[in-house]
Amino acid sequence: MGAFPAPPRCGLTDVRIRGQCAVPHPMSGSPPTILHVDMDAFYASVEIRDNPSLSGLPVCVGGPSDQRGVIAAASYEARRFGVHSAMPTAEAQRLCPDLVLLPCDFERYTQASREIMAIFRSYTPLVEPLSLDEAFLDVSGCERLFGSAVEIGRKIKLEILRDTGLVASVGVAPSKFLAKLASDLSKPDGFRVIEAHEVRSVLDPLPVSKIYGVGPRTALRLEAMGVKTVADLARRSREDVAREFGATGVWIHDLAQGIDTRRVTPRREEKSHGMERTFADDIADREELRKFLLEFCEEVAFGLRDMGLRGRTITLKARYANFTTLTRTKTLEHATNLGPRIYSVARELLERIPPGPLRLVGVQVSNLSDVRLPVQEKLFGDLEMTDKGPAPRATDTRQRMEKVTEGLDRLRRKYAQRVVVPASLLGREKPVGRDGTNGKLKV
Repeated sequence: MGAFPAPPRCGLTDVRIRGQCAVPHPMSGSPPTILHVDMDAFYASVEIRDNPSLSGLPVCVGGPSDQRGVIAAASYEARRFGVHSAMPTAEAQRLCPDLVLLPCDFERYTQASREIMAIFRSYTPLVEPLSLDEAFLDVSGCERLFGSAVEIGRKIKLEILRDTGLVASVGVAPSKFLAKLASDLSKPDGFRVIEAHEVRSVLDPLPVSKIYGVGPRTALRLEAMGVKTVADLARRSREDVAREFGATGVWIHDLAQGIDTRRVTPRREEKSHGMERTFADDIADREELRKFLLEFCEEVAFGLRDMGLRGRTITLKARYANFTTLTRTKTLEHATNLGPRIYSVARELLERIPPGPLRLVGVQVSNLSDVRLPVQEKLFGDLEMTDKGPAPRATDTRQRMEKVTEGLDRLRRKYAQRVVVPASLLGREKPVGRDGTNGKLKV
C-alpha cells in the first residue's frame, strides 16, 4: 500500500516460534488468538464521516443508473430498504426513492485503509489484508505487551474509531473461519468472541450457507440431502460428504466441525492486477477505445509499481453488446510495470479484436514478479541500426523511463494520482466501473 509500515511493537521472536508449531484444533481448548477486523459499510462510512450532514440518511456509493451502474457500498440505513452491494443502481433507487447516491473516491478510501492497516501492524506483523477494509490478524506472542487477544481486539477497535472516525466490527476466535464468522455475526459496530468451548453452541444452529465455501448451489444440493444447518452437516460422516462434493466436501465438513488450520499469511501472492469498465453506451470508435485503454494501462501500471510488482503477461478483455466476451493475450520477454509499455501491447491486442460496438473493455497484467528480482539483460545490450551497421543504443530507453516514472510517482502520491497524465488524456474524466469505483479487478 505504498509506504512501509512502522516496525511492529510485537516481538518477532515469539512469532517465529509460533510459526514453527502446528496450529491447534480449535476444539482442543486453545485460546482465541486470531482476529478478523471488518469495517462497517466502508466506502459509505468514509463519505458520511467527511460529510456529517449525510448521517442517518440512506447513503450508497456506486455508479449512476443511466450508465448501467451498480452499488459498491450501502450504509445500514440503505440496507433496511433491501439495498446491498453489487445490486443494479436502478433497482436500489426503486427500493429506496430517497437514496443518496455518491460517486466513488477511491483515493480517499485507500488513504483511510492505509491508516487502518498501520494500526493493525502496530500490534503484530502477522496481518493478512483481504481487501481495503478487512484483514486477519494473529496476535499470539503479543500478550505480554498488550494483553490477551480480546484486550487487543478492543484496543484496535477503539484506536480505529479515535484515529479515523470509522467503525469496525471485530471477531476473536481460535481460527480464521471462526474469527470471520464472529465479526459477521456481530455487525454493525460489533465485538464478538468465540471461545473454544463455545464452538459447537455457536455453529450448530446456523444455516449451512454460513460455512465458507457453501454457495447457493451447494446449499441447495445439501438441502436436498436433508442438510439445512451446520449441525446437520457436522453429523454427516466426512466420507459421505466427500463422496458427494469431492475436495470441497472435505473442506466444508471440517469447517462444520470447527476445524480450520489455515494460518494468517502476511504477504499474499498477487496473481494479477487489472482494470475494466462497462460503458454507459456501447463504443465502436476504435480511437475512443484506445484512449480508454491508455487510461487503464496508466492506472494498472501505477498500481503495480505501488505494490512493488511487474508482470510479463498482458491480457485484453472485450465484451460486445450481445455479451460475447473475447480475450487476447501476449507474454513479454521482460516483465514491466510501465504504462506506455503495457499500452503498446494492449493497443496491439485491440487490433486483433473484430470490429463492432463494445460494452466493456479491460486490461489485466499477470505472471507477476517482485521488482527486486534482477532482470536478465541481453549479453551485448539492445542494438539499433546505423549507417555503419548494428551498434549499441546510446541510451537505454527502459531505464530512462523508469527513472522518469519514479519522479512522477512521487508527485502522484503527494498530490493525487491523476496530477500527471499523458497529454492525450488531458480534460478526460477518470474512468470508473459500473459500481463507481476505478474498476480495478480483483487480484
